[in-house]
Amino acid sequence: MKHSTYRSQLDFQINVCVQADKQQQSKDSVYFRDGVRRIDFILSYIDDKDGEKKQDRRKEFEANLQKIGLELETEDKSESEDGRTYFLKIHVPWEVLATYADVLKIKVPFKANDIPDKKEVPLSWLCTPYRLPEHVMQPEPDYFTATFDKSKIDFFLIEDKETFFPPSTRSRIVYYILSRCSYSKEDKDKKGIKRLLNNGTYVAAFPLHDCRYWTKSIDANCESERYALYKYWARFSSFYKEQPLNLVRKYYGEKIGIYFAWLGFYTEMLSYAAVVGLLCFIYGLATFDENVWSKEICNETIGGQIIMCPLCDKKCGYWKLSTTCSSSWQSYLFDNTATLFFAIFMGIWVTLFLEFWKRRQARLEYEWDLVDMEEEQQQMQLRPEYEIKCTHRRLNQVTQEMEPYLPLTSKCARSVLSGATVLFWISLIFACIIAVIVYRLAVFAAFAGIMKDSPTNNMDLIGNLITPQFATSVTASCLNFIIIMVLNFLYEHVAIKITDMEVPRTHVEYENKLTVKMFLFQFVNYYSSCFYVAFFKGKFVGYPGDYSYMFGKWRNEECEPGGCLIELTTQLVIVMVGKQVWGNIQEALVPWLRNWWVSRSARSHPESLYSRWEQDHDLQSFSQLGLFYEYLEMVIQFGFITLFVASFPLAPLLALMNNILEVRVDAWKFTTQFRRPVAAKAHSIGVWDEILNMIAVFSVVTNAFIVAFTSDMIPRLVYKYAYHLDTESTMEGYINNSLSVFNISEIPEKNRPEDGENPDWFYSSNITTCRYRDYRYPPGHEKQYTYTMQFWHIFAAKFAFIIIMEHVVFVVKFFVAWLIPDVPSDVEARTKRERYLIQEYLHNYELEKLKIQLSQNQNGPSIEPCTCPDADAMSVKLEVSSDCLT
Repeated sequence: MKHSTYRSQLDFQINVCVQADKQQQSKDSVYFRDGVRRIDFILSYIDDKDGEKKQDRRKEFEANLQKIGLELETEDKSESEDGRTYFLKIHVPWEVLATYADVLKIKVPFKANDIPDKKEVPLSWLCTPYRLPEHVMQPEPDYFTATFDKSKIDFFLIEDKETFFPPSTRSRIVYYILSRCSYSKEDKDKKGIKRLLNNGTYVAAFPLHDCRYWTKSIDANCESERYALYKYWARFSSFYKEQPLNLVRKYYGEKIGIYFAWLGFYTEMLSYAAVVGLLCFIYGLATFDENVWSKEICNETIGGQIIMCPLCDKKCGYWKLSTTCSSSWQSYLFDNTATLFFAIFMGIWVTLFLEFWKRRQARLEYEWDLVDMEEEQQQMQLRPEYEIKCTHRRLNQVTQEMEPYLPLTSKCARSVLSGATVLFWISLIFACIIAVIVYRLAVFAAFAGIMKDSPTNNMDLIGNLITPQFATSVTASCLNFIIIMVLNFLYEHVAIKITDMEVPRTHVEYENKLTVKMFLFQFVNYYSSCFYVAFFKGKFVGYPGDYSYMFGKWRNEECEPGGCLIELTTQLVIVMVGKQVWGNIQEALVPWLRNWWVSRSARSHPESLYSRWEQDHDLQSFSQLGLFYEYLEMVIQFGFITLFVASFPLAPLLALMNNILEVRVDAWKFTTQFRRPVAAKAHSIGVWDEILNMIAVFSVVTNAFIVAFTSDMIPRLVYKYAYHLDTESTMEGYINNSLSVFNISEIPEKNRPEDGENPDWFYSSNITTCRYRDYRYPPGHEKQYTYTMQFWHIFAAKFAFIIIMEHVVFVVKFFVAWLIPDVPSDVEARTKRERYLIQEYLHNYELEKLKIQLSQNQNGPSIEPCTCPDADAMSVKLEVSSDCLT
């Protein structure tokens, strides 16, 4: 009964105060009804008929927020667009802001920066078309900053207390309080807005956008930064412009700002790799006529006279090498001398990218006041879930305070269970890969039988391209892509659950654990099929008299007639491009459709009835792991363009085109489709930096193996310089040299083609031998069908090439890394200058205070009696301190 009375009184007060004001209030208003106090956070809820427990939780939670010092104002459901939702507006007064800014060690300005900027860069006028207006690029003056101290208010440059802390910092402070505020009188461990959102007490919790994105706010006090971001950053027409990173950081916080800084820098560096890759592709086109071995394959007197052994049992017949003319030319585009150069170049490029990013990151750390932030982050940002679930307490040897901890036995048990779960899912991926391989082996013969008399064989342009190998490769790649997407969808939920089960201590530790689990899974999921094609397919086939079989049933598949490199290219393009297209659909189209559906009825209402908080409430919620998925998408792409780039020099160009779109799609999504995220600090890209370095090292090894074992470059070079019979080193005769001979009469019955599978020309001539790709002695030789000495020479040359290439690239990588300092010299000077000024100014500040105090004592010294603080004030102070430090 008391709850209904409480709600009735509240509804009456709201209806009396708001009825007239609601119609007059601008939809862009980010203030309380008094027009003075800014709305720093919004909580929304629906008052269910059977929600007495929820009402109790809300009442206790809101009462505790008011005890801490927050100011609240409620919008009644009758004023909302749907007539069901209440909106609780939260304002943080100065005293609370100052208290928690002190606790969170927020850096604020104390002196204007007196270090002159660097001189004008020569020819900088060439970049004018790419520049944005100065007020967009530099929304705030440059200051030296120091950690806020509430006891030294007059030390800092405070002109207006209401605007001293930007809205992003204010919302961060509110969320910190909300995450640690109790909502139960009986159990003080029941606290945090996350739990209230999970149990349905509140529907949403979010800070407000400052205006509509397509127009400025009519309120002169409103910054309209969202509009500026949309106008200069989030529209695709600005794709060639620089990003307003300082404005992004000011509006969204450092964590999102550092992501867009990294994405923009990665895209910029990709442009250099894309140009070199395009030049390598053009080299392949320009030297088309120098491709002697393809000419021999297409020549009817050479390739037309070479009869090849069947590619599968029963359903495949004998075939002429000249039928692979088209695929041979295609393979040359990517398997030429430039491939080796590009593989080495990318090994150096990835080092330059990572080293220059360290310098860029160091500059951002200084400019955004993130230097020495990691230690503070670890100390201050304990996860509320950790504090709630860890009931054990122990003494911290540093702070000498009791803190929650997870016993070692519990931690080990959780880690073992988590590791076992990850291994199970990775094993599931391998099972799916084996299933796809079995599909390849099973359908190849079927495609061979179906396509033998296919009408497409008579088409001039595509008849020679659509082969059983091509059909098998494309359909298997598409099937593999579908499996990848399904497994990703399922595993995401599992990874989050097992990471929650581990109860990480801090937000940084939580994200790092989840990142490792997700990336390890994604690495195996996305790259395993490419590894199979690159390093296993066609390597364990056997020879016509002794083929190898998988599970004793399916004959191992051979590479396409053009080689396995062209098939690796096909696999890479399908998975990489398919992922990028699907990712952009998920990121842009799905949120837009959801928002359109949710706000369809409200769009027809007058502006005064569709307030700022209702507009934002109808947008999509940006989850705490939203940036995690953005990073994961880009790092997986980074793996594609580095691990297998030797097979497809155009991969960086495709990635560049995708990323130009990705920057603007992400910006558009953040600005128009999502609620404003809670600002968070981050001084770097975190564990992703280590993952990128791991991929960079691993890519040198994979590309060396691709050039050595997947492409035909080494066998061609060995033939040219060691086995060519003429005095002049040429590639003439290479095709005949690279094919071994087998006696058709010795082919076992189970491997022979069925009646009607061989072409007509096979029966019209007396053919006794067939050829296959290998280096084995011919029939009649004393070592018939065993490896020739040329095979071992090529094998030794491949390993020698791998060792030489790896050592050369690694030496250059480490030399470049040593040569380029991680921190620019001017940033290092500014950091030292700032630390010196902080000490000097604090010393002078304390000295002035001491002088004032001494002069006051000399003028009229007096001894005041010792008094005890007021009990009520003391209890409130202790409660706030407790909420801050837990």
